[in-house]
Amino acid sequence: MLYGRPMPPSGDAGLTQDYPGSAKPTLSDRADALEHRMSEELDRLVVKSVLFTSGDVDPSRAAALSPSSFAGRKLLMGDDPRLLRMPEAPTLFDFFERRFNPANHLLQSAAIAMKAGHDEKVILACLLHDIANIGFIRSDHGYWGAQLLEPYVDEEVSWAIRAHQVLRFFPDESVGYAYPEMYVQFFGEDFEPEPYIHAAYEKMRNHRWYMTARLITLNDIYAFDPKAAPKLEDFTDIIGRHFKQPAEGLGFDDSPAAHMWRTMIWPTKFL
Repeated sequence: MLYGRPMPPSGDAGLTQDYPGSAKPTLSDRADALEHRMSEELDRLVVKSVLFTSGDVDPSRAAALSPSSFAGRKLLMGDDPRLLRMPEAPTLFDFFERRFNPANHLLQSAAIAMKAGHDEKVILACLLHDIANIGFIRSDHGYWGAQLLEPYVDEEVSWAIRAHQVLRFFPDESVGYAYPEMYVQFFGEDFEPEPYIHAAYEKMRNHRWYMTARLITLNDIYAFDPKAAPKLEDFTDIIGRHFKQPAEGLGFDDSPAAHMWRTMIWPTKFL
């Protein structure tokens, strides 16, 4: 049995039929319809993964797909022509160029850490701390980001990237880190992190690499200047010294995280 979200028919009438609770299609519905019309122009049919549509659609009620619903077309099992094609042996630079843009926040964070004279591991951690956010999955992005990077960076760097997701919710006056005002705006004054975040914080606050992770949060909150324009090339030497680029390319080196990099290469691959 195949599962996925059926693409809505073109036109508002089809949208109203698919979303019976709406008198008029919402902006999201219209975006889905536009995407559907674009996908119809492809030689291969794109079916969104369940994770991609969860929330908009209840995954426990996902529609079953059958070959009869494909209108004689084949499913996409390779490069999506709507995306920039990745080279055969992708490097970290290729992912920044073709999957992680816009990455100005990460570049700013690393530039601030470099200007402050921090250790190169801290600078690299700042540069990579949100790659899951901008290229993969938002929820638990620190954990996903650490898992993506563990085969290629020092353990201190990946640990700090995992921990920054937790530490950002807890102030540390010793380094001048306060709870971000933007979080009050984003989540409300009564927001309280989940119990697993509190439990992780109690473990992380006494860890030997605590300050490496804490410095990510410190250099994170000041890295939202729309006028700043640091370049990835500014960090070429640091990446070369501290990122173990596989010769086969990210996604093809048989590391425990290779499948995650392949997912970013082919995010719409059916299986």
